[in-house]
Amino acid sequence: MKPITPWRGRTPPALLALRAAALVLTLAASAHTLGHGLTEPGHALAFGLLVAFGELARRGGAPGEREPAPLAAAGALAYALLGDSAGEPTAHGPLQVVTVVVAAQLVAAVPQLARGGGPDLDRAARRALTVGFAAVCFQPLYNSGQAVRWFGEGLYFALFLLGLLALTAVCDALLAALVARRRALPYGTGTPPPYGPFLGEELRALAGIGPAVGASGVVLALGVAVAGLWALPVLCVPLLLTQVSFRRYAAVRTTYRQTIASLARATEIAGYTPPGHARRVAALATAVGRELGFTGAQLTVLEYAALMHDIGQLSLLDPVAGGATARLPAADQRRIALLGGAVVRRTGVDPEVAAVVEQQADPYREQLPAARIVRTVNAYDDLCGEGVGGPLGALEELRLSTGHDHQPQVVEALARVLGRGGLTRAGAG
Repeated sequence: MKPITPWRGRTPPALLALRAAALVLTLAASAHTLGHGLTEPGHALAFGLLVAFGELARRGGAPGEREPAPLAAAGALAYALLGDSAGEPTAHGPLQVVTVVVAAQLVAAVPQLARGGGPDLDRAARRALTVGFAAVCFQPLYNSGQAVRWFGEGLYFALFLLGLLALTAVCDALLAALVARRRALPYGTGTPPPYGPFLGEELRALAGIGPAVGASGVVLALGVAVAGLWALPVLCVPLLLTQVSFRRYAAVRTTYRQTIASLARATEIAGYTPPGHARRVAALATAVGRELGFTGAQLTVLEYAALMHDIGQLSLLDPVAGGATARLPAADQRRIALLGGAVVRRTGVDPEVAAVVEQQADPYREQLPAARIVRTVNAYDDLCGEGVGGPLGALEELRLSTGHDHQPQVVEALARVLGRGGLTRAGAG
């Protein structure tokens, strides 16, 4: 294996560039706005309060949640696409849009700081750049009258807005993938994984809440264009109710995951597996899954199965030494796997999770892709715990078992993930 120089927690250059671009844009926009004064301060205040309220209403997001503040996102986008107000043209420009959105996010961050939390700076930078992009594309064209001359005020203008929304969504996905890539670093250190899978996942996520946020932003802008600022509170009610419902769903999902993690710790509490084993296997299996192109629901199934893969050991009268099931006879491994799958099915989780647990002792050619990953990562952690020569020795032993027990592609993906993080035991350090 060629030498790897890990990042050791440093911020990747691409993410540094994102932060720097957002900072430069914010400083330039603030200086311009302070120098020239606010244009139409009533509109700036109304949309700023809407964005701030939307940020406050989110109260944090669930892990992996792409847009935890849809009301704030729609309000920011509406201000970027605002051309008229009550039939009269507006005169604010792209730099004022960025200033108002950033200021609103700072105001919303104050209560978060008071509660001991803090703002998500990467998400704030992403929002500033995305809104700035939409405003730069729309405001100059509309204020100069060029958009009306080119597209009129009917169908073609609507298509123009839809095209602009699509471009803005792609821009946001590009930036969101950078942030997600950084947060998926194995164990918080090492070189970031490939960018492609994260971008693909973000682009696929556009089919979810993204169109609703974009359409709401356009509706808010068009409503204000016809009825003035009084349209904002009326049109925001449905989106606010949607956000409340979405937040409740996110809370249920978070509680669900915590319940699974607590159940997985039962084998550690009972002394059947070493402390932290399930957590280490889940973290490393998820990283390997990303390396192999797993996204979304696939990663969720993989994580849950990795957390619960050893729960069948609770049926044993005597614990396996060190919890290392990889050294047991095939018949015992299969019995533990089937018992574990039966327990998982009683928890009410996705049946695919149970199927992955049940297949842990099968030849890899008969396993689901997620089961192959969990089995290999579990064996790696067991081998490291036995002291077979460190991580390199454990990987070498896994490579010698690729004829029957471990898929070669999974073993090599594991080696790449470990290489980027500095070859260590799963989750160590």
